[in-house]
Amino acid sequence: MKKLLGLLAISTAAFAQHVEIKQSKGPTLGYSATSSIQIIKKDGFSFKDLNKNGKLDSYEDWRKPVEVRAADLAKQLSVQEIAGLMLYSGHQAIPARPDGYFAGTYSGKPFDPKTMDASELTDQQKKFLKEDNLRHVLVTTVSSPEDAAKWNNKIQAFCESMGKGIPANNSTDPRHGTQARAEFNAAAGGLISMWPSSLGMAATFKPELIQQFGRIAAQEYRALGIATALSPQVDMATEPRWLRFDGTFGESSKLSAAMAEAYCNGFQNETWGAQSVNAMVKHWPGGGSGEAGRDAHYANGKFAVYPGNNFNEHLIPFTEGAFKLTGQTKKAAAVMPYYTISWNQTNENVANNYNKYLVTDLLRKQYGYDGVVCTDWSVTGDHKAMDVFIDGKVWGVENLNMAERHYKILMAGADQFGGNNDMKPIIDAYAMGVKEHGEPFMRARMEQSAVRLLRNIFQVGLFENPYQNPATTKATVGKPEFMQAGYQAQLQSIVLLKNKGNVLPIQTKKTIYIPKRFIAASRHFLGFPIPASNDFPINMELVKKYFNVTGNPAEADLALVCIENPKGSIGYEKEDVAKGGNGYVPISLQYGDYVAHDAREVSIAGGDPLENFTNRSYKGKTAKSRNVTDMELIEETRQKMQGKPVIVSVNVSNPMVFAEIEGKADAILASFGVQDQAILDILAGKAEPQALLPMQMPASMQVVEKQKEDVPFDMECHLDAEGHRYDFGFGMNWKGVIQDARAKKYK
Repeated sequence: MKKLLGLLAISTAAFAQHVEIKQSKGPTLGYSATSSIQIIKKDGFSFKDLNKNGKLDSYEDWRKPVEVRAADLAKQLSVQEIAGLMLYSGHQAIPARPDGYFAGTYSGKPFDPKTMDASELTDQQKKFLKEDNLRHVLVTTVSSPEDAAKWNNKIQAFCESMGKGIPANNSTDPRHGTQARAEFNAAAGGLISMWPSSLGMAATFKPELIQQFGRIAAQEYRALGIATALSPQVDMATEPRWLRFDGTFGESSKLSAAMAEAYCNGFQNETWGAQSVNAMVKHWPGGGSGEAGRDAHYANGKFAVYPGNNFNEHLIPFTEGAFKLTGQTKKAAAVMPYYTISWNQTNENVANNYNKYLVTDLLRKQYGYDGVVCTDWSVTGDHKAMDVFIDGKVWGVENLNMAERHYKILMAGADQFGGNNDMKPIIDAYAMGVKEHGEPFMRARMEQSAVRLLRNIFQVGLFENPYQNPATTKATVGKPEFMQAGYQAQLQSIVLLKNKGNVLPIQTKKTIYIPKRFIAASRHFLGFPIPASNDFPINMELVKKYFNVTGNPAEADLALVCIENPKGSIGYEKEDVAKGGNGYVPISLQYGDYVAHDAREVSIAGGDPLENFTNRSYKGKTAKSRNVTDMELIEETRQKMQGKPVIVSVNVSNPMVFAEIEGKADAILASFGVQDQAILDILAGKAEPQALLPMQMPASMQVVEKQKEDVPFDMECHLDAEGHRYDFGFGMNWKGVIQDARAKKYK
């Protein structure tokens, strides 16, 4: 090693079982300290001999353009190796869960925190990396940032030791949500910076804020060993009942496009490199128009409908946002189509992942997109139930076998299969293609995807150095200035909807009454039971730092009631089937019972192999919310306070019918996944509300039933007792209704 250092005049630091070679006029190289990787010296520079053939291949030469490197390596890969690149793993926790979904083992045993290292690779990971050539890994929970960095280093060393030395491209779904009860301290760090939901970011109407988030999140991701973000979600949320509404930037195509551009610019950086994170924008061509609000994770929600003939507007967040970046990266690195069948928009009613018109003709040819197209997760799995989240999502192609499904997706123009750890179906699909088109055609098709997939690994610098220093990771992820930026964004995302008599802000230390909130038993989206609870809905120790607290309403100056918007079913209930119904029920945005008198007599779309009918109408059926107790809590508190002010704080994930509760509240705050402390800072006047509604709030459920799933801004909005209409762009500050250019710009 000393001889090598002398020859190259470079510095080397070894830590966490890997070696770094720093170059004054080139990238830092990182490789495993125990690896058989050799360093090649040429023209005064150093390069990694990844395939261990003793010569400098084009793909190993970091001076060459990414396209040249990707094409060179793609030609060297076997069909099996390319098939491995096309895999995107199922969800991987660090450490793996001992049982249930996404479980893993270590030398055949479940994880034991007393005797095992959380950063070790599981048996399953070693298998899919070695036997299936998988190189794209989806990371979920991590025990700590340092464990994530150590795990990354171990998976990179494992990959480096095999074949052509292709590094792992680790990814994540969004992981910057808040811990509501956590206290914010400007001088303290955290496990990761905490920001409002996408809907909350949209409520700021400030694309520059989400670009700042992207730059910070990218630094934290890279420190964790993550180089691809499975985000942003830019679907136009034109259907107010949609279960994924809160993951969007609201219902405006213009605002969604601006936020998409800023998000991708932030994550991918101005130029590609070791600070960049590939952004995978989703869900092409827009999944926000599911019929009656049902979601396509379930068979009962497989259809996106367009009664307003507004399909093209749903493309705008992609075509005018994620595909028109101001930086040199130009476009989002990857695109994920949604599960839905875009009903009657193409020549075949199959899921978007399988639809050649949507992927090849529209996305690639018409809009010139040549980045990676990755399917959503589990789109090739078998379909067995109408209402199970982890069911296979083979909508419209249920009759095809596993190989045929993979083949159809390949021929549609997609490059990668989300949630698939097994390369065999891709090899089988390749054989089908060879039989139909010949081997030269299929080899070229496989190389085409390989180039796209490799490009995303090259452009973020993983081939040069995929390793992380755990100490640097600990110092970077959740550092104080990042926590501060996230908290400031939370403050800017809270919407003041009502302020009767200027009851807010509460500028003196008054006495406050906060009732406990009962939450009925329910089920997690994966099916796990969630027990009932009855507890304070806010961190009471924090409240005491702002106000005097009492459990007696008679002693209080005012009351604070903390609730959520109405929560109901997924639009399908087995109980209805048991009673002889079709299973389809309303999704309600109100707390009280809702009878769907105004629903369609006949659904726009329908049909499933598990059903013997196509009409999914729920007309005349009743929907109940599982948190009707939130509405009752406001009424009970109102009575107990005997005319003294009642402030309502609503955590919002969907539009809601405010008519049920607005008249009983003197002030209303709408928040989108923020810390309790941010709400308290607004209440106490330490920060002034400045956010605006990124969606409409309907006047009634009748209005919701009559709106068109694919059309924005087509609802009559709630008019409150103060004469204010809760429309897109509405919000208040201490002076009254906010009048600025933001709402007009994006509507």
